[in-house]
Amino acid sequence: MTVLIVDDHAVVRKGIVSLLREEILGLETAEAADAPAAFQAAMDGNFDLVLLDITLPGRSGLDLLRDLRAGRPQLPVLVVSAHAERDYAVRAIKLGAAGYLSKQSAPDALITAVNRILSGRRYLSPEVADLLAGAIGSNTGEVAHDALSNRELEVLKLIATGQSLKSISTLLDLSEKTIATYRSRISTKLGISTNVDLTRYAVKHGLID
Repeated sequence: MTVLIVDDHAVVRKGIVSLLREEILGLETAEAADAPAAFQAAMDGNFDLVLLDITLPGRSGLDLLRDLRAGRPQLPVLVVSAHAERDYAVRAIKLGAAGYLSKQSAPDALITAVNRILSGRRYLSPEVADLLAGAIGSNTGEVAHDALSNRELEVLKLIATGQSLKSISTLLDLSEKTIATYRSRISTKLGISTNVDLTRYAVKHGLID
């Protein structure tokens, strides 16, 4: 079994590699720090699973997930993110992820998720299962931020935590002009103009703690 680990933090990648190799005998791993490198590795290699972070420099992990599903539809992807389940889990599953796991989860949850997916099943934590049930069961539960792209939602969350456009551009490895464009699109889609009101919206809808 071979797993591709996609995360822009080397320490995180090494920690995951160490944990997986300790618990799963014979497992081989490869690493990528951004979306282009990960996509190329997935196209060129023969992997059984991809562990994918969402916040990557340049191109979002969820955008990469979409590309992987198109280019390697049989390759399962487990999203392992610092974002809580409520933020992106439903989006990830709808895009074709085999599971979603918060980085705040216990190490044994990662092992359980990897083993389950490698055996051909999906991994849905109780939290994600509840979110999916709510999303499927509610016909009137759509909210304005559902119209945001994955990157726009990420920028909204960062704005709501008090980050400037300059700091967001540095964090996401995108130009300040690009972030300003995302900011404009967010305002248009939500009908909200000021950062204060954007923050209030994010808090009201549980997008930030």
